[in-house]
Amino acid sequence: MLLNEYQWSLNPRGMHNSFVYKGPTMDRVKRLQLGWYKMAANGAEFVGDCQTLLTNNVTPVIRIFRASPGAMPVDPTLINDWKSYASAGVKWFEFYNEPNLINEWPSGNLVFNPGNVAQIIGPIMENWLIFAETIINMGCYPAFPALAEAQGPDQGTIPWLDAMLSYLRDHQRDRFKTIINNGLWLATHPYTLNHFYQEVPGQPYIPRLPRQQNGTEGGWHFEYPYDPICQTTDPGRTVFGGTALTPYGDPNGITAVGLAFHYRLSQWFDSGVVPVFGTEGGVYPYPWEGPQQPDKRYPPYDKDSMGEATVAMFNWIATQAPPWHFGIAMWKENDYYDNHAGVLTRLEQVPQLRRTVPALSSGEPGNYNGYVGRGPGPIRGEPTFHMIVLAPGFEPEWFMEGGRSYWNTFHPIVTTVWDFIKDIPYDRSLAATVLAPPDLADSMREVIQKQYPNVLFDLILVENGTKTVSDVLNARVWANRRFG
Repeated sequence: MLLNEYQWSLNPRGMHNSFVYKGPTMDRVKRLQLGWYKMAANGAEFVGDCQTLLTNNVTPVIRIFRASPGAMPVDPTLINDWKSYASAGVKWFEFYNEPNLINEWPSGNLVFNPGNVAQIIGPIMENWLIFAETIINMGCYPAFPALAEAQGPDQGTIPWLDAMLSYLRDHQRDRFKTIINNGLWLATHPYTLNHFYQEVPGQPYIPRLPRQQNGTEGGWHFEYPYDPICQTTDPGRTVFGGTALTPYGDPNGITAVGLAFHYRLSQWFDSGVVPVFGTEGGVYPYPWEGPQQPDKRYPPYDKDSMGEATVAMFNWIATQAPPWHFGIAMWKENDYYDNHAGVLTRLEQVPQLRRTVPALSSGEPGNYNGYVGRGPGPIRGEPTFHMIVLAPGFEPEWFMEGGRSYWNTFHPIVTTVWDFIKDIPYDRSLAATVLAPPDLADSMREVIQKQYPNVLFDLILVENGTKTVSDVLNARVWANRRFG
């Protein structure tokens, strides 16, 4: 199935209903310019609401709520409710919710961790397969279960995701591949914490202060943990971990779990891309009582800057997120309105950009490459590739006049172009030694360092022709130091 064949509004801005039994208020939906509305339902009570939403080009998502469902099997009541919604035009369905939290399971004597295949992982995946096939047979799209963003060996998001997918790989690979190719999507719960910021113009590692942020201007970073601040403070951190500080992974970014899921689809199932939608999430924890700064590496946010960040987040999803990221439903309607959140005013004021969805296939492995953090991945030890990038006006022959000893020692690629960086896959890394005159230095930073924050940007200013280049590069050769 192609990514652009899924039916939805192309608008990533969403909201979660207040609670079970409470449907959407259409006046709010229109004023907030929503494209998604997620509903936890008791049964088929929201069928009429879904028809109204669809008439207004808002995509409904339905999950039938059951308290502490654990590995609850599909039953006739659920099937009848799903059929009612499908007959009303609903396409997007969820089943389980945050099964990596113990309160989502019935109380009892249960060894609660993802290593418990017999009691937890096996039953929930077997019953999920039945749900998914049932939904596909209705012509609709089944969600892979949303996991809570959690850490640790027992409830950690990444250990649970790997346990669930490895079970399907080892026990039900063909059934799961059929589901992948016939409407699968991934539900996530991407709560940002304060893992976002707007950079000082031209300085991707330096965040603006909250009062200086503007949600309609550029320079926003929501790619955690692949943003420049994270990669500077804990180099090499990925959603799977990879550093001493993240032994169980780091899922707390709006695209992080989607990246992990797609990596496993490619690695374990020879599959490509499917949609990812955050069925609850957004800028959280709420700053109603004061500024929030859970991670001290990043600036805090308050009630005012939350509005700028939320507007920026949705437009970032529309324009910069991986193409499989379809949006987020903010958690939840009554919390925003009961607390008179300023973000509501900003959402009413700022037009929501639409998503352009390419024709990427669920059946082509590796399509996640180039979208994981954009371009090359973090450097671990030595970079995979090293290239000399010459600014406009310089040619390779000019470089060799002063840099031959350096080239003979380190053998870098020498080039005058850099637009191929986007094609370097995420499992490779790159260092770029850039030779530029002072008046082009900022431009080169813009097109390389800002666009590809994992690239080591090694700048040599050329102020006196080849003599400057020769002096700098020969000093590196004598010191056996590739970079400055």
